Amino acid sequence: MEIVLTLLLLTGVLFALKGCIIVEQQEVIIIQRLGKYKETLSAGLNFIVPFIDSPKAFYQKVNTGLDRDGRNFSYMHKTYRLDLRETVYDFPRQNVITKDNVSIAINAVLYYQIINPEKAVYGVENLSEAIEKLTQTTLRQLIGKMELQETLVSRDKINDELRTILDTASDKWGVKVNRIELQDITPPADIQAAMDKQMKAEREKRAMIYEAEGQKESSIRIAEGEKEAAIRQAEGAKEAEILRAEGIAQARMIEAEAEKEAIKRIIEVLSAKGQADKYLIAMKYLETMKDITSGQNNKIVYMPYEASAVLSSVDGIKELLSTHKGA
Repeated sequence: MEIVLTLLLLTGVLFALKGCIIVEQQEVIIIQRLGKYKETLSAGLNFIVPFIDSPKAFYQKVNTGLDRDGRNFSYMHKTYRLDLRETVYDFPRQNVITKDNVSIAINAVLYYQIINPEKAVYGVENLSEAIEKLTQTTLRQLIGKMELQETLVSRDKINDELRTILDTASDKWGVKVNRIELQDITPPADIQAAMDKQMKAEREKRAMIYEAEGQKESSIRIAEGEKEAAIRQAEGAKEAEILRAEGIAQARMIEAEAEKEAIKRIIEVLSAKGQADKYLIAMKYLETMKDITSGQNNKIVYMPYEASAVLSSVDGIKELLSTHKGA
């Protein structure tokens, strides 16, 4: 009897141990009952019926790096737990042909997350391998529609289109593709060398253009400065001439006013004697004679008899005339 009780106790302990499953945070386990889906165990302590309920096993592809031949080495890992955290998958380098028949090597990094564990286990045989193959074929289709130059400058566009297509296609597997990033796009060596030469030529061209534009701007600034200086110099000369002319005019006006006042006074004095008109004629003769004699070396000047008569007819002019001749 004691042996039976002991066996029953051991059987109970074994059932308890087999029926207890501890699930860690951000992990789930798919439970099947007699080969049929029963439930999904979440984080914490869970109980199942031993030998009737069993965890569903699935395989996950694990990349370990490159082998001796430079090829990506991976193996299939059997597990019962599904990780619900975001998974980073580094795809090996792939050779893709562009629209203009250039073979380029591309590798990418995919960030995805399981949001429906049941679909991830029952919807596809090998989730990681299926995502990898889907990414490869989709990438070949996208790159095949683009030329090499467009591929090199449209990395963000390729990332967005690739993520949208993968997210839609993998929805039936219970997977959410958060983002995908193209790490390297490597063209053949000869094309890379040609591109380097082209980029160098473009840089030299831009440098020459910038230098020419700088010289042009400098010449324009110098010409504008010389133009401004010439304008200001001309304006200064103009102002000087105007001031000089105004000064001469003002001096002449002052001189004319003085002469006018002198003549007026002389006329007032001579008017009393009735010889004002003769005085003016005599003064004009004297001015004319001064101009005539200014360039003569000799002292002899011949004058018409009528001029002498006019000059001698004014009182006091004879003395002026005799003084002028004596000089």
